[in-house]
Amino acid sequence: MADPLDLVHLRTLVAIAETGGFRRAADSLHLSQPTVSQHVRLLEKRLKQSLVVKDGRGSRFTGAGERLVLEARKLLTAQDEVLQRFSVSVPDKLTIGSTEHAGDGLLPDLLGALRGAYPEVWVQFRIDRSTSLAESVSKGALDLAVVLGGNPDPVGAEVGSLNLKWVAASGWDLSEIDGPISLVAFEEPCGLRLRAIAQLDELGHAVTVSAESGNLDGVLAGTRAGLGIALLPFSGAVPEGLREITDLPAMGTIDVRLVARRGLDTEVEDAAVSAVSAHFAGRRRLQGVA
Repeated sequence: MADPLDLVHLRTLVAIAETGGFRRAADSLHLSQPTVSQHVRLLEKRLKQSLVVKDGRGSRFTGAGERLVLEARKLLTAQDEVLQRFSVSVPDKLTIGSTEHAGDGLLPDLLGALRGAYPEVWVQFRIDRSTSLAESVSKGALDLAVVLGGNPDPVGAEVGSLNLKWVAASGWDLSEIDGPISLVAFEEPCGLRLRAIAQLDELGHAVTVSAESGNLDGVLAGTRAGLGIALLPFSGAVPEGLREITDLPAMGTIDVRLVARRGLDTEVEDAAVSAVSAHFAGRRRLQGVA
């Protein structure tokens, strides 16, 4: 088996390419310039090829050096990903996201559970849409997020469900609708919006999106104003100023899921899953649902 390449030496080579020279690479890596030069010489000795040659007062990569830089970046990226996956620790701060739909009553329960298990950890919350929250978790900007499911490829752990209801202003009457049904919905992309349009289309109704908003308050306001009907998830009663429309088929429930960033301590994730699951189980008991 051939001797492996030293990843430290490869990282030095990449730093030379990215900073534009040995001295700058040494500064960025907090190494001495002779050490940087030694790393390159050891790589050249191992591969039996010149990688960097003098060019006037500076230096340039040979063809072999340029190819090695490309391969080195791949190896270093793979190593960083492995280290990230296996690097677990309880952070000093937990940043948790939740959709507006699921956040009502949930956040105090989740905060209490996490503070009880990790009293030294500062917990920060963010309310946003499911798509934005899931993306933030995947990028590592959020530690945990409670999001709506209903997707063909679910992410995270299912922790509960919310009832889906058609709602409209008190004066709205399906029998009086002559023409397309006006829908108030979240801005795209939105799974609930697609689900509502698909259901109304299946029932033979043309649909016009009469109003859209990026947040729940906007959708509720537009619906209360009589701009149209909305399909929304609820954990309790329909908000004041709206009524449930029972002339349309029931839409069942939508699953609620908890997603965690890669590398988060599994004990922290398990504590959050238990707290959120207990919250929704309690809600179902209050509603008399088995």
